[in-house]
Amino acid sequence: MIVNTAAYHFVEIADPDALAEAVRERAEALALKGSVLVAGEGINLFLAGQAPDIEAFYAWLRGDSRLQPLHVKYSHSEAMPFARLKVKRKAEIISFRRDDASPLAGERAPAVAPETLRRWLRQGHDDRGRRVVLLDTRNQQEVAHGTFAGALTLPITRFTELPGALAPHRPALADATVVSFCTGGIRCEKAALWMQADGMDNVLQLEGGILGYFEAVGGEGYDGHCFVFDERVALDPQLRPLHDPTPA
Repeated sequence: MIVNTAAYHFVEIADPDALAEAVRERAEALALKGSVLVAGEGINLFLAGQAPDIEAFYAWLRGDSRLQPLHVKYSHSEAMPFARLKVKRKAEIISFRRDDASPLAGERAPAVAPETLRRWLRQGHDDRGRRVVLLDTRNQQEVAHGTFAGALTLPITRFTELPGALAPHRPALADATVVSFCTGGIRCEKAALWMQADGMDNVLQLEGGILGYFEAVGGEGYDGHCFVFDERVALDPQLRPLHDPTPA
């Protein structure tokens, strides 16, 4: 059984090249595969391997005090979903190209826990009686596999297109509590920060994204699967892969 992990953490990394090389060496030594992006703003990881090796890697990574708060989301598959290990140094761990969306500039955007969002969806409004609008910050390819029922989806192919695509909808969102979401939390966190900086004070991010929601409460209120960027293609609300080829 392969353990698949997704994790990110926004924190200032003064030595991203050094961290990327250390991560590469440690992951290779443990025979892990997947992708890791390291930037001055933090780290983004999708790694898979045998359970003891995954455990050893994240124990080592959290030995860096900057990364101790890292929250890891887990799923399982019979086969390894990655062909190789890729560790890259990037300008951003998710490209958005908006200075006013930096999680390092101040406090992170306010978040809503999966359990709270499920309750809001059941009752049809948030705790102040405001209607809730779920904003999908992912691209069209991902949305095609599934999204929250009734979510606002945008005709984008890349994350950098979100501000322009959202513009026509903003007047209609003024009286709502807007909850941005994505696969694991990284895009919806940046999107929520940008929306706040751009004058929207009614925006929250879904803590842990779709995968965190599935892990915490299952698939209530969600239609379909969650697309993932590996050979599993997508996961259902029980975190089972849509495609899980027989191990070689």
